[in-house]
Amino acid sequence: MAKGASIKFKSYQETIPKLLGLLNMQKELRKYDSIVLKVSLTGEEESSTSLDFVESVLDFVMKTKNPVASVVIAEGADGHDTGELFESMGYQKLAEKHSIGLIDLNNTEINEVHNSEFLRFEKIQFPRILANSFIISLSKLSDNDEFVFNGTLSNMLGAYPSKYYKGFFSSTKNKIRKGPIKYALHDILKCRMPNFAIMDASENGVILAGLPLEIDKQTAKFFQTDWTELQHLRLIEDSFSPIQ
Repeated sequence: MAKGASIKFKSYQETIPKLLGLLNMQKELRKYDSIVLKVSLTGEEESSTSLDFVESVLDFVMKTKNPVASVVIAEGADGHDTGELFESMGYQKLAEKHSIGLIDLNNTEINEVHNSEFLRFEKIQFPRILANSFIISLSKLSDNDEFVFNGTLSNMLGAYPSKYYKGFFSSTKNKIRKGPIKYALHDILKCRMPNFAIMDASENGVILAGLPLEIDKQTAKFFQTDWTELQHLRLIEDSFSPIQ
């Protein structure tokens, strides 16, 4: 698979299939029996993955996937009820329209993962649905106080189930923030690096798609930042070489 590509945005319906076709994603998708579209729902429209964007990706996936493959949209919202966000942001209707599932990663079956390479945790409660699926990370270009921008890699923090990582008196996953957040991101990616990523930078005139780390490196340019200045990307670059 190519590291990535970007093309000028015209509309989601035209741009998404064109870009994914250029990357020969139809051939890649047919290899898998389980496909997860990992969205980012923050409770704020300006930083959440756009429904129209996701539907265009979903249309491509449904038309080109292995006929027996299952497809789900997944998220584990931080500080919000994921089910309520699915409903209020239109994801429930989208799922019903395409006869696919919605998975709340905060409340799903988990595997306990141990890895000597973890930097923050000794073990991680990891959503079982993600373990053997083809994961596509879908993010919207937007600011983020912790990472400068909401990246396709930082999107995977939603895989920490709030059931295990929220504070006793809090609804937010504050246990992953006891220490630099880059280590929590590193550890969850050691459990599972997303296979593919699509960045919705349509408000800046383009859509990017490819390997998640490479897409985040390119996304940094929209913020006038060299990716090597971002500690979490340097850590991931050093820890995932070659990218799995």
